[in-house]
Amino acid sequence: MFLKSNLIDRIKLPFRRDKELYAAFFDILGFYPHRIKHYKLALMHKSFASHNSREAEPQHNERLEFLGDAVLESITSDLLYHHFPCQREGFLTNTRSKIVQRETLNRLAKEMGLERLIRSNSTNATHNSYMGGNAFEALVGAIYLDRGYDACMFFMRNRILGQLVNVDSVAHEEVNFKSKLIEWAQKRRLHLEFRLIDEQKENRATPVFITRVVLEGLDCETGKGYSKKESHQLAAQATLKALKADKQLVASILEARERHASQQAEPDDQNQPAHTLA
Repeated sequence: MFLKSNLIDRIKLPFRRDKELYAAFFDILGFYPHRIKHYKLALMHKSFASHNSREAEPQHNERLEFLGDAVLESITSDLLYHHFPCQREGFLTNTRSKIVQRETLNRLAKEMGLERLIRSNSTNATHNSYMGGNAFEALVGAIYLDRGYDACMFFMRNRILGQLVNVDSVAHEEVNFKSKLIEWAQKRRLHLEFRLIDEQKENRATPVFITRVVLEGLDCETGKGYSKKESHQLAAQATLKALKADKQLVASILEARERHASQQAEPDDQNQPAHTLA
């Protein structure tokens, strides 16, 4: 399908207005875009966006990033399900997270040459260490809108997992999500708890543990594993993802921290001797 399409698109290439961009995307994707507007939008960081109120939708890549994130998880799940036919859900979830995590996507964006195509206001965006990974997700969203699910699958299977990511090596890399979450909480002076909320027996034999992350007394995500350690890791992993996606959750946790701090300070204030006028 793509070979025939690429031949036709290559013939059309000299007559394209953005032929250099089409060629750059061919090197990245392995096929030519059809509707280049989606790919241009995928490269548009919010710091560079047009704030024209007459536009029907925002002229930056955040909506495409949202779409691409969902498509990327679906396709990666599909590929891992067939690549590891005997592995349990926890193993597959862990492996998928290591592939779609921001550090990996940032690296891929750089190695593929996608990073240098991003349009951003360098003054406002230099602090954004996730710009490349966000653009990668937006690119997947653009492919989905332009060429559909099969094209996204082709891109991930042939260009990413086939050339840039060794699935077997990634699967057995140890990523300590619990340590990452502890570090995140410590930087913000937050009280963090891993609370065992249930212990079950699967098939009347295999123990299953369910752990919930609690930050400043607020319930966050849960993890289900075949050991307490695995349930901690999966709960931490899910919580890190939730914290990245939900700014209101982060705000609520920080508000709870300030509320608890003020409540602890009140008794100390009451115990202070009263000042009297001479």
